[in-house]
Amino acid sequence: MKNRFKIIALLLTFFCAFSFVNAKEINDSVALNGVKETKSVFLIDFTNVNKTAFYLQIIEGTHKGLVSQGVKPNMVLVFIGETVKFLSTKQDEAFEMENEEKLQAIQDSIKRLAKLGVRMEVCAVATKVFKVDNSSIPEEMHIIADGFISLIGWQTQGHKLVPIF
Repeated sequence: MKNRFKIIALLLTFFCAFSFVNAKEINDSVALNGVKETKSVFLIDFTNVNKTAFYLQIIEGTHKGLVSQGVKPNMVLVFIGETVKFLSTKQDEAFEMENEEKLQAIQDSIKRLAKLGVRMEVCAVATKVFKVDNSSIPEEMHIIADGFISLIGWQTQGHKLVPIF
């Protein structure tokens, strides 16, 4: 019985390896044909800490994917609404204990995105509405007066809106 399992596992490994060798390269070459630089703006408005952490990691991957395909990304993230609560380094103790892993993932993503040169803006209207102390927002982020105005400005300057929901 054990030998049969080993043979099946070996055959599966062989077939998987063979299929990867013959697989087409997965890339975005058609969409990026002739593109040397992109200008994008992401409006981030989530009410869920898990979704916020997840999409920040996805955006990191998008940045790295563009770079790996020879495109210079010029990205701006604009945080509005309840999302600003998840950016704060000063959380309610119970919420922090319940969501420690996701909150840390958000802080780690903020640092990595900043190192990649991604501009991150936090709406002061939202921090006021959701009672987030602006001094608790990571230094890698920029407090701006109004996220909607910023979004309008970036789009007027040629940044394309990337819808995430």
